[in-house]
Amino acid sequence: MTDRWQSAMDHAVAIARKAGETVREALLDDRKVATKSSSVDLVTQTDQKVENMIIQSVKEKFPNHKFIGEESVAAGESCVMTACPTWIIDPIDGTTNFVHAFPFVAVSIGFSVNKQVEFGVVYSCLEDKMYTARRGKGAFCNGEPLQVSNQKDIKQSIIATEFGSDRDPEVVENIFCSLRKILCIPVHGVRGAGTAAVNMCLVACGSVEAYYEIGIHVWDVAAGSLIVSEAGGVLMDVEGGELDLMSRRVLAANNKTIAKRIVKEIAAFSPYRDDAPPLK
Repeated sequence: MTDRWQSAMDHAVAIARKAGETVREALLDDRKVATKSSSVDLVTQTDQKVENMIIQSVKEKFPNHKFIGEESVAAGESCVMTACPTWIIDPIDGTTNFVHAFPFVAVSIGFSVNKQVEFGVVYSCLEDKMYTARRGKGAFCNGEPLQVSNQKDIKQSIIATEFGSDRDPEVVENIFCSLRKILCIPVHGVRGAGTAAVNMCLVACGSVEAYYEIGIHVWDVAAGSLIVSEAGGVLMDVEGGELDLMSRRVLAANNKTIAKRIVKEIAAFSPYRDDAPPLK
């Protein structure tokens, strides 16, 4: 039977690679920076240029498809996932990394139908690593199959997380409370690439056993969520329930044993949802 969405995935891979070239070229140029919600929530002209490039390219080929893009939402577009084919785009996941030339920057493109992610593409453009997954067909990096770690002992594990861009003292206290408790399990270590999409791909390829974060967005994790699950991993909310991509909370792990152990240590809180009405 013909795969209905294969041509869309092929286009996503091609445009992600082209976007990555734009990002690499921009690193050699002046990286002009602006801020969004705070002085540490950064956006560059390259973020906006890449997102526009992806959306225009997709519109030409798939004019009836819908979009959720990080910069589009920041400019006032709605962030609602419907049953329609929808492209969920983070043009530069790891903008702060990009600004500082820290070598983990990704283009992330998820594609959902009936509110279910059908394929995910994450291009770690400075590493030249193309992570892909198609529902029911496995996950790959540069064409090689991915498989999560088989480690079941939390004390033999590396956990990935990030600190986010919210500097509210209560939020920061919750972040460090979770980090302290997880470190003291003890685990082998805690790492963070500075990009949610790459952190999820690190779970998928077995380099870390789990990644959790509160405060990310649907465009950060839509593509990576499918890459993790297709590599044999598990996804859930940070309190152990089912993953809700709009909740801004995610836990991706190699197996349920590791995931459930981490849930016990997370000081959970609930950010304003991606699909909630705009704050006035």
